[in-house]
Amino acid sequence: MVDEALHEMSLMMQKAVDGLAQQLTTIRTGRATPALLENLKIDYHGVAVPLQHLASISTSGASLIVVQPWERASLKSIEKAILKSDLGLNPTNDGSVLRVVVPPLSEERRVELVKVVSKRVEERRVTLRNLRRDGVEKLRQAERSKDISQDDLSNALKKVQKITDAFMEKVHLIGQDKEKELREF
Repeated sequence: MVDEALHEMSLMMQKAVDGLAQQLTTIRTGRATPALLENLKIDYHGVAVPLQHLASISTSGASLIVVQPWERASLKSIEKAILKSDLGLNPTNDGSVLRVVVPPLSEERRVELVKVVSKRVEERRVTLRNLRRDGVEKLRQAERSKDISQDDLSNALKKVQKITDAFMEKVHLIGQDKEKELREF
């Protein structure tokens, strides 16, 4: 019972950490990477579709992303979505391919992005605390229904805290790495 609850909580926390890492790849750092555009939602025949499902995305050099749509008809909607995004990118359309130059970040924009990273890291910390609370409640409920003893509960609560601390550290390190990456250029 205890191991099952701890395992379930760990899996949920790992998903939260992985989600943060994925989310932070979309914050641009002044260098071109396909991850900037992969999950950008494109209006394709009235349906919001991630760009990676409509085109191949590659980099050419440190500051150029090349988007090659599989259907030419989707080129305009892809261009429009990139322009509307909060990435601050300007694609050039040559009729078959979009070229997106990733300009270097200004110091002001870097500070803004560091704040965005900090906000997202804090959101994940809150998520982890909520998962910890749910796990503790599940264990306390098991103790109230006499499925586990008070000693088992006490030991399990210590394990819950250790697991939570480990995931909090992972979230902190992911955020720290992204901030360092933003300040690098």
